[in-house]
Amino acid sequence: MELDIQKMIFEFIGGLGIFLFGIKYMGDGLQKSAGDKLRDILDRFTTNPIMGVLAGIIVTILIQSSSGTTVLTVGLVSAGFMNLRQAIGVIMGANIGTTVTAFIIGIKISDYALPIIAVGALLLFFFKNKKIHNLGQIVFGFGALFLGLSMMSGGMKPLRSLEAFQELTVNMSSSPILGVVIGTVFTVIVQSSSATIGILQGLFGQGLLDLNAALPVLFGDNIGTTITAVLASIGATVAARRAALTHVIFNLIGTALFLIILPVFTKFIAMLQDNLNLNPEMTIAFAHGIFNTSNTLIQLPFIAVLAWIVTKIIPGEDSVIEYKTTHLDPMFIEQSPSIALGQAKEEVIRMSQFASLGLEETIKYSQSQNQKNADVALQLEDAINNLDRKITDYLVLISASSMSEHDSEEHSTLMNTVRDIERIGDHFENIVELIEYQISNKVKMTDNAMEDLEEMFQLTLSTINEAFKALEDNDKVAAREVVTKENQIDSMERSLRKKHILRINEGMCSGQAGIVFVDIISNLERIGDHAVNIAEAVLGERH
Repeated sequence: MELDIQKMIFEFIGGLGIFLFGIKYMGDGLQKSAGDKLRDILDRFTTNPIMGVLAGIIVTILIQSSSGTTVLTVGLVSAGFMNLRQAIGVIMGANIGTTVTAFIIGIKISDYALPIIAVGALLLFFFKNKKIHNLGQIVFGFGALFLGLSMMSGGMKPLRSLEAFQELTVNMSSSPILGVVIGTVFTVIVQSSSATIGILQGLFGQGLLDLNAALPVLFGDNIGTTITAVLASIGATVAARRAALTHVIFNLIGTALFLIILPVFTKFIAMLQDNLNLNPEMTIAFAHGIFNTSNTLIQLPFIAVLAWIVTKIIPGEDSVIEYKTTHLDPMFIEQSPSIALGQAKEEVIRMSQFASLGLEETIKYSQSQNQKNADVALQLEDAINNLDRKITDYLVLISASSMSEHDSEEHSTLMNTVRDIERIGDHFENIVELIEYQISNKVKMTDNAMEDLEEMFQLTLSTINEAFKALEDNDKVAAREVVTKENQIDSMERSLRKKHILRINEGMCSGQAGIVFVDIISNLERIGDHAVNIAEAVLGERH
């Protein structure tokens, strides 16, 4: 029989493309249906490693990608939402969650792939409702996944008549390490363990591989999937790099353990296949599920050891911004609203420190144009938003209990102050974006303009620091100083605007530079307004 290599390659790579698209599209649909719950699930359910494992499983099933969950986790660790031990639990759970795709493939509904795609398309194109749209995306992705699989299987069929492939499978059966390497390399290339395990299920289903050759490839697929997290952690914080390394070590240890007991594991899977009458695809799915679940159960008690190992390999202190609230205990609300308000104020003060640091980093970014300063400023803004939500929810709970007149005034002051600090965060975020625009469009400012900006930056920073000091110490003198400084900011903004218009008229400055300059000083002026609001609340003059 003449082997049509071109047809075989085209069917295989085309099928792989459709499969990867299907998984991604389905995951996106699931993610949209879940809304912002994913981050909440990871944030709320990672109190201990076992809950972390469960959170990892749930999120991975929802987004259909263990790499996606791990990248999300690396991001949360990097941002200080999660510590290393919690992250390790989530990563272990992600490895279990990803096996669901293999079980879906094992159901073998490739014959119905086209009608499933048709139903998905119907929901996507004929309904305007967002929920139905998301469901259409899930169904369409699900169908595309199976269509891609059947195309890949069709492309792989002729391989059995290829002598080189037969030799390779014989070598893989006798040398498990070769299978692990092939699985690892292929997953690194494709960037999806679900895809490579789908291919493995196809090869095993076609009778092109036996169990002895297939299982080591399966182990290798799990090592290869860690590359995405490693790539995501490049240039990230120390904690994020440690989380990514944990993923690699976790899968390497699992593979090493299972290679030692490979003959026993192979017999066990073969026995399962016979006793449960499993089809070949489902056999691989079971092997995948048992491997990852056992690996997690074996290593779960050693999370602290894993954390210690990666801390030794990647040393260094990490400047993690602590996103979580540290004072807001609901118990205080029932016992004493007055103490609860005190606790809320502590968090508001922490929030104000983030705002001050964020503006400092923004100023540094303006001077150095170093991306690291921008990243830290945006991280701090993210932390401010998180605290804003948590503190506001806590204050709403307090308002339900009976308060004295003094407490009631304090309550409304804190409510307003939280809003003002959150707005300060928004304004320095705007300034960061303006500087990013300036850098990417190569907008040049004159030295005079940069000096003027620096002067206004420093005045604004000292004004908000004075306002935060007034808030913390209930210092009326500091609060009056804020009002004076804010008047200076207003007049400075007016005079700088005029000076800049003169520079543009004289041709010293471009129109683009003018827009960036004016937008930055107007954001600084708004920050000054919010500082005055905080000061007036301290003075008891807020309207």
